[in-house]
Amino acid sequence: MPLQVSQRMLGLEGESAFSVGVEAAAWERQTGRHVYKFQIGQPDFRTPANICAAAVQAIMDGKHGYTPSPGIPELRKAVADYMTKTYGVLVLPEHVVVGAGAKCFIGYAIAAVTEPGIGDEVIFPIPGYPIYPAEVYWKGAVARPLALREKNGFGFDLEELARTVNEKTRLLILNTPQNPTGGVLSREELEAIAKIVLPFENLWVLEDGVYSDLIYDGPFTSIASIPGMAERTIMMNGASKTHAMTGWRIGFAANPLLAPYFATQVTVASGCAGHVDQYAALEALTGPQTEQQEMKRIFHERRDFIVAGLNKIPGVDCVMPGGAFYVYPNVTRACKIVGAKDAEEFRQMLLHEAWVSVTADTHFGPKVPNDGEHIRFSYASSMEEIEKGIKAMHDWIGDIVTRKRLARRARVSRMIAKS
Repeated sequence: MPLQVSQRMLGLEGESAFSVGVEAAAWERQTGRHVYKFQIGQPDFRTPANICAAAVQAIMDGKHGYTPSPGIPELRKAVADYMTKTYGVLVLPEHVVVGAGAKCFIGYAIAAVTEPGIGDEVIFPIPGYPIYPAEVYWKGAVARPLALREKNGFGFDLEELARTVNEKTRLLILNTPQNPTGGVLSREELEAIAKIVLPFENLWVLEDGVYSDLIYDGPFTSIASIPGMAERTIMMNGASKTHAMTGWRIGFAANPLLAPYFATQVTVASGCAGHVDQYAALEALTGPQTEQQEMKRIFHERRDFIVAGLNKIPGVDCVMPGGAFYVYPNVTRACKIVGAKDAEEFRQMLLHEAWVSVTADTHFGPKVPNDGEHIRFSYASSMEEIEKGIKAMHDWIGDIVTRKRLARRARVSRMIAKS
């Protein structure tokens, strides 16, 4: 009998933005033409120089060995201070655990509050970060996706949330600002969500706030700051997005009750986060923020530009997102223009005919019923790339519109000639 892989492993799905990137690179090599790449959420900026210098100094100072599993004390304190200021709730260093990226805490949280195979449920948004359902599946919990609809500004339908939450619900995942839509939950929405959550004694909230410093039209509000929610909220964040440190792999989470259990999971999974990386993150949080503020200003400028540009393309409708570095335009009408049956076919046509690479709505969970077709652009690319990519998409659809118009005129002319 041949060696076999477990069914659980065969059913595990990853993050399709990476596979789309591979597809785009292959098409670029095959055609010899540049592909405008908007499929991945990775800042195009270099990590600020002071952060790099802190890492070099850590290397020279011999910071080469294991650290305590929860992280070096200095970084845990810096994270606690940052979260206390940003989240509006007191966070102590002992509440904080540092991990190899923020992503690992999704799985840690699910493992900490659900029992596998007994029907414990996890609610998460769709469209949403694809690692949410992957980790729910991996940990043996029951997935309860909840739709974010365009008509609600890509926020939760509170009545639907209230119907979905039940005695088996153990975790509600919130992401604000959100990937892929850029939507931001207001304090009023968070207060309404808290009212639904609080009556259930064993219901936790995982708040994914990795884009919390990238809100352009107001402050970040954490559900932890709502009365009664601090103890049951798992605050998750990281260095990747705000500080252009995706490859450094430093994330952190805070909760007064679950921190010791997260630390144990870090011990089991990796021992600790990278020693040098932790000193880089310490500098990211405590050092000058000039470059980070400039990144945010540029992201804001790009957001406004890309939304305006997309809304000039025939068949494209794009709402203005409140945060992160994504736009999520509705391409339902554009699909009809180009003859695509859905957003995924539109995405493929856009890549192979216009050399523009994006992700489709189905890369972020099951399609939301009756909400149209959507694609995601990451504007974590240069303004030059955005300008050329938007023009390429505009010209591609415009050419199709023109060809159809000319074909209609030709048909009318033939009919007139026959009459």
